[in-house]
Amino acid sequence: MTDRRVLVTGGAGFVGANLAVELARRHPGWEIVALDNLRRRGSELNLERLREAGVGFVHGDVREPGDLMGLPEVDALVECSAEPSALTGADGRTAYAVQSNLLGAYHCLELARRDEAQLVFLSTSRVYPFARLDSLGYREADTRYELDPGDGIPGASKVGITEDFPIEGARTLYGATKLAAELLIGEYAAGFGLRTVIDRCGVIAGPGQMGRVDQGVFTYWLLAHQFGESLRYIGYGASGKQVRDLLHVDDLVDLVDDQLGRPQHWAGATVNVGGGREVSLSLLEATELCRELTGRSVPVEAAGEERPGDVRVYLSDCSRLFELTDWRPRRDARAVLADTLAWSTANERALRAALFSLR
Repeated sequence: MTDRRVLVTGGAGFVGANLAVELARRHPGWEIVALDNLRRRGSELNLERLREAGVGFVHGDVREPGDLMGLPEVDALVECSAEPSALTGADGRTAYAVQSNLLGAYHCLELARRDEAQLVFLSTSRVYPFARLDSLGYREADTRYELDPGDGIPGASKVGITEDFPIEGARTLYGATKLAAELLIGEYAAGFGLRTVIDRCGVIAGPGQMGRVDQGVFTYWLLAHQFGESLRYIGYGASGKQVRDLLHVDDLVDLVDDQLGRPQHWAGATVNVGGGREVSLSLLEATELCRELTGRSVPVEAAGEERPGDVRVYLSDCSRLFELTDWRPRRDARAVLADTLAWSTANERALRAALFSLR
């Protein structure tokens, strides 16, 4: 497929920039455009990468409809923009998350409707309510908690969480705005015939990520070891045994590329996208892996307080996704962090300046 114009919103962010650069490399006949408001510190570091890859850049904001509607016609739109912090709104400041994640998605839908464009929406596993997730049965192993929910619980098994998991309950403001956007997407698909696909992503990691404790935790853990920053095990007895699956950003790019290439095949799909049990880490395991990779140890404090919205274990059950595609995660947890370390070492000076401005 040639001569397509693809817009990547949040295109100077971690996922968006990696996606835009790689799409441009794989599809020389496509015009790739990245739109970003550069609000997040560190995103400016991706501008040179985008330029060198031949990706067009627009300094714009999904919260502003004119920034989108002023663009030339697009054939596909990948919605990567978001306020992704699970702690957003905890301080009472809710406006940016709601406007960016929900109103921004609406503006993207209007652009897709105008141009009859395909929409690929990057959502989140945070759409699943945290209290329900944390009420699931589990067992405690040496280095992690394992799911053991028993029989008869909809959408939950030892493998992980499926799309059928009940959605009643609080899910953080981040999760709520993304779920609301998902509902809007469903209405636009039904009402206007848009070809849409929703990817409910778990933890994404890899080169280019500015990891923070509230978003990008495994990259945050690695960079703390690289730069000698102390860490804390928070909640759950300060054991560090809480678990998340993770996915290399390049694996996600492979999937989105497939979705862009087969819009009719993927139309209407809502799927979990993650590493599953096979590509997962507890914080305790991440500490040991980061020590091995960096050759450094840092102090890890045991902090007993609980963090609002936290979950003991989240693993993506991607069975529905696997029925639609031969795609599978190709990189294990060690490869994810090793690739991230290679990138962060090569860009240490700029990365250190960006990170220390955030902390």
